[in-house]
Amino acid sequence: MKTFRRHLKEKLKSEKFKKLYEEEQKLAELSLRIIDTREHLGLSQREVAKRAKITQQQLSKLENGINCTMVTFLKVCYALGIKVDIEPPKITRKAA
Repeated sequence: MKTFRRHLKEKLKSEKFKKLYEEEQKLAELSLRIIDTREHLGLSQREVAKRAKITQQQLSKLENGINCTMVTFLKVCYALGIKVDIEPPKITRKAA
């Protein structure tokens, strides 16, 4: 019987699967950061939703890693005081 790790290692050889896996992993990481921040601040989903001017159901979906719009994501981040930065890739210049 295959172990999960061995099965995953085999599946990750596929570039398509690897890309989708990494996207889901990042969504889960973002969701966990939002939950951790909300709980650290001692806020309920209802309180954060009210601050963000979204429904509690929308926040629940976001926290459970279900796709949401960027607008909803940003509203929740702002409501929790989470700074959102996008870093461009580092560009290396070729020597002339």
